[in-house]
Amino acid sequence: MNLQARVASTNPAVLAGLMIILAASAQGQTVQGVINGRSGATMTLQTADTPKLVVLLTPTTDVDEVQGALKARKKQMAITSLIPGLPVQVKGTMNDQGQLVADSVKFKGNDLKAAMDTQAGLQPTVEAQQADQQKIEQTQQELAAQQAQLTAQDQKIAANKAAIAAANKRFGELGDYNILNEVTVLFGNGKVTIDPQYKPQLLKLAEQSLTVTGYVIQVKGYASAVGSAQLNQKLSVERANAVSEFLEQDANVPLTNMLAPGAMGTADQVAPENTSEGQAQNRRVVVMVLQNKGIAGS
Repeated sequence: MNLQARVASTNPAVLAGLMIILAASAQGQTVQGVINGRSGATMTLQTADTPKLVVLLTPTTDVDEVQGALKARKKQMAITSLIPGLPVQVKGTMNDQGQLVADSVKFKGNDLKAAMDTQAGLQPTVEAQQADQQKIEQTQQELAAQQAQLTAQDQKIAANKAAIAAANKRFGELGDYNILNEVTVLFGNGKVTIDPQYKPQLLKLAEQSLTVTGYVIQVKGYASAVGSAQLNQKLSVERANAVSEFLEQDANVPLTNMLAPGAMGTADQVAPENTSEGQAQNRRVVVMVLQNKGIAGS
């Protein structure tokens, strides 16, 4: 006897309720929520009913930005626009794995801008993490030397070790993602074309990212402070787009694994602007391979 027959024989009312639920699921459903994670072809939503509803994105999923007071007009957008922090409306049907297979995803343009502005300040650079690690290692070496020479200072050393452990924990909890790889592409003054020397690095990054479960790639473009603010913003947009297009078209990175390119203008300068060398370092695009900490288990 199958499950439905057993349920019917014991409680017909329960079977009727089950059939109603199954019929509603087959007809599809609409949910509202905020994206709180992207992992390859899936994203998770925080809704009023669940903190992590898994949504499956497919090549046929329609992604639209709704416009106007009545939301009557819409603009087709790329899947890369679906970034953490973005409030969305998803229509679709549930599959056997309990995932909502998205037929369409809609959001408002001002919500996308707010989410992108938030994302701009989320992730520390790999260089900053390495510098922090070097400081920690240096402190650990100093503590070891003090312990060997001055046993009377054991209590102080123990306190310092506790501070180091707290710093390690803090650095490991910044943001929702681990940065697993990074490439910086530099540009000439006023240029938006990728120098050939960086293309092998980008191809290698794309290849290595395939070994990362649920990876997403973030691309951010920057400009030096030379020129007008409007021109620098335009240059940062075009540089980020150029690198994103290379990753998608030449490195074959799926759109479902790309976040929307970020245009940072002259923000987050990494070198002084009063020298040509410093300006050259600031004309850049930073590419990061990210993995959600929930997937990594950290």
